[in-house]
Amino acid sequence: SCKVFYAKDPLKIVRAQGQYMFDEKGEKYLDCINNVAHVGHSHPYVIKAATKQMELLNTNSRFLHDNLVQYAQRLTATLPEKLSVCYFVNSGSEANDLALRLARQYCGHQDVITLE
Repeated sequence: SCKVFYAKDPLKIVRAQGQYMFDEKGEKYLDCINNVAHVGHSHPYVIKAATKQMELLNTNSRFLHDNLVQYAQRLTATLPEKLSVCYFVNSGSEANDLALRLARQYCGHQDVITLE
């Protein structure tokens, strides 16, 4: 049920650095779809921070941890007072599901219109 991108001439991406991805032949492609535009692939600061965290604990946000609260406080301190609640999720799918459930709870309706 998965869709292969570029079905007529599929890409086999083997590594990435900065804003670029590289295929098995070494061809360079500008990455415009993988949600890395803000820091790029293999950013040294992100790698260092992720490694430090994974050496301590590698789990998701379903378990309580002080860092989640501290991050939420730091984040909401930069936002208007009305934006004072954080929901941490693990994926875009979870974020979409949560947004749909919140909207249904808020408006009291179950109907949804989506665009392909």
